Amino acid sequence: MPTFTYMTRCDGCGECVDICPSDIMHIDTVYRRSYNIEPNFCWECFSCVKACPQHAIDVRGYADFAPLGHSVRVRREEASGTISWKIRYRDGREKLFSFPIRTTPWGSIKPPTEYVAPDADALNSPLLAHEPAALMVAALPTLPPFEPDMSSKSGG
Repeated sequence: MPTFTYMTRCDGCGECVDICPSDIMHIDTVYRRSYNIEPNFCWECFSCVKACPQHAIDVRGYADFAPLGHSVRVRREEASGTISWKIRYRDGREKLFSFPIRTTPWGSIKPPTEYVAPDADALNSPLLAHEPAALMVAALPTLPPFEPDMSSKSGG
């Protein structure tokens, strides 16, 4: 469901531009309002929807769950920590969905500046920075080395 902006609600703050991982939310230089420059490249992460303080960004629903003539309304509800969708069908029926904005408590994630910088040897490691400690596990699971089964070879 690619995003779009209601121009009458947008105040051009740029929160959506700053957070968009695919860099497709831009501010129009004439009207000072946000817009999605390439809806086909939208990752549908809804980061812009979550970040918009004016509730100016909505999504276009796909025909498989919201047929022609519908409206989809996305709402960021900070007090309850949720993102909610309301789909209104042409015949008046409504469907409501609600999901948490995040799965961890606010303030529980350390910023990168609080981590010790990895050493140069970390570049040769298959692990990501601060794994497995950041995942709160002693070690990541590993697979045993692959050894071909020689007993299944047929002789000849």
